[in-house]
Amino acid sequence: MDKATPFDTDAPLGSQRAIIRYNPAKTLELEMVHARWGSDPRFGAGTSFRFVRSEGKTFPSHRCLVPASEFHMTVGDKRYRVTLDGGNFFYLAAVWEPAMADWPESYKIVTVTANPEVSRFQERHGAIIHRRQVMQWLDRTVPETELLETPPARTFIIEEIAGSAIQTALAL
Repeated sequence: MDKATPFDTDAPLGSQRAIIRYNPAKTLELEMVHARWGSDPRFGAGTSFRFVRSEGKTFPSHRCLVPASEFHMTVGDKRYRVTLDGGNFFYLAAVWEPAMADWPESYKIVTVTANPEVSRFQERHGAIIHRRQVMQWLDRTVPETELLETPPARTFIIEEIAGSAIQTALAL
């Protein structure tokens, strides 16, 4: 089974990642499958969408989760790691699309307005689903408006990801 790993918001279109969802053939069975990140560009006027805004939308089917230990963001030439303040892993709310023609199963991340820490760098980020909320998202037992909320201040720790250290001299 895959583990929670960093989610890179700059990963290339089509990157494969594990998602958790209900098996479409067996409605009461959870499964972890690999899916491609981003929608088929043939159905978006040549654009592949990797994110979907939560505001004003409902997600009555095809919900899934992307396990993550942190997410990465790039601002200018700097990269940052964003983790939960307590260090726990989390899930990003997402929706999956079935395979069509030669495009495999894929997913898009559901986004919310950035919380105070992240908003210093960008306007939006993936909707965070905590471990205690997993079944509420997948089972649709709690309204989306309660789960797809901007996290409060002090939810995240943001650290710059330093470039590779290069040794320029021999240390004696």
